[in-house]
Amino acid sequence: MSELGSALLVALALLLVLEGVLPFLAPQVWRETFLKLTTLPDHQLRFIGLTAMIAGLLLLYWVH
Repeated sequence: MSELGSALLVALALLLVLEGVLPFLAPQVWRETFLKLTTLPDHQLRFIGLTAMIAGLLLLYWVH
């Protein structure tokens, strides 16, 4: 497997680990947060998604 493929699999694995921490440690908090997110309008969800992507890109730029 190429270096890029390996890096993508590592990134995916880390994403899954991080995504699983909150439901594992505090399932009730995670459930309440998720339910609140489902009531947000589309434009707010898009802004949250855009902010997360920009933060990820800035972190990648900073690390490399």
